[in-house]
Amino acid sequence: MPVAIPPGLLAQRALGDDWGRWLDRLPRLADEVLADWRLRPTGASLHGHCSLVLPVADADGEPGALKVAFDGDEESLHEGLALQRWAGRGGVRLRRADPHRRALLLDWLPGPDLGDVWDVEACEVVGDLYAQLHVPALPRLASVASYVERWLRELEGLGRDSPVPRRYVEQALSLGPDLLAPEGDPVVVHGDLHYANVMADAAGEWLAIDPKPMAGDPHYEPAPMLWNRMDELRGPGAVGSVREGLRRRFHALVDAAGLDEDRARDWVVVRMVLNAGWAVQDARRAGRGLDADEQDWITRCIAITKAVQD
Repeated sequence: MPVAIPPGLLAQRALGDDWGRWLDRLPRLADEVLADWRLRPTGASLHGHCSLVLPVADADGEPGALKVAFDGDEESLHEGLALQRWAGRGGVRLRRADPHRRALLLDWLPGPDLGDVWDVEACEVVGDLYAQLHVPALPRLASVASYVERWLRELEGLGRDSPVPRRYVEQALSLGPDLLAPEGDPVVVHGDLHYANVMADAAGEWLAIDPKPMAGDPHYEPAPMLWNRMDELRGPGAVGSVREGLRRRFHALVDAAGLDEDRARDWVVVRMVLNAGWAVQDARRAGRGLDADEQDWITRCIAITKAVQD
């Protein structure tokens, strides 16, 4: 029986023809890798934003996770290289890779992730992980600068009729060149380290998964820990304001990781303004106005930009 593709991953067909072509060939591709690597599915298919994940057992019965990524996703292109470089220290262990088919065999992590851990404690866990993950960069990794320079050029064309406050756009454009100037030797940057991308192994050790690896400044990292799990900062159990909650998270990350506070703050500003700009650009490319989710996202991005600076 062919591998079942989860409905949530099939929904990505709406993102374009390249997604549709990949999804059409994905069941056969997954079956080929299973056969070639002598793997047996052991559970229902799972998925990330741009990948299929299958619980499997190898020929010796050892559990694992087979991950097959969308071949058009540029940012995860060198995921296997980063996992190989980390060799199970701070990141999930890579057991086998086929870059041509974008297939990885990983250790199975039973979880949980950091989603239910007190957010300040979770920030301290991630801050400690940075020390293990930020090893000297591999020469084949694309640099943070190569991505951010392009993103800032796109942001510059946003225009003054955007819902993103112009003063923040100007601030991000001003901060960018200084942040991208070389400062020390580049390290492997995870790029998307947040609560759902840190999982416990069978021994309860926290390990990072799903990197979008780049070579660059470790201060690039903290922003995803601020924009995820924001709803709980407004809920009935929230302590203080959203601003206070975001600042607690930011300082927990910076203190645990030993990062320079000013440089980490500047990177948060740049990343959040870029995120807000992308929402506007996506709507414009589709020839429509912002939908409710995009408007809420821009509001969140601006709230974080304000919180880390006020």
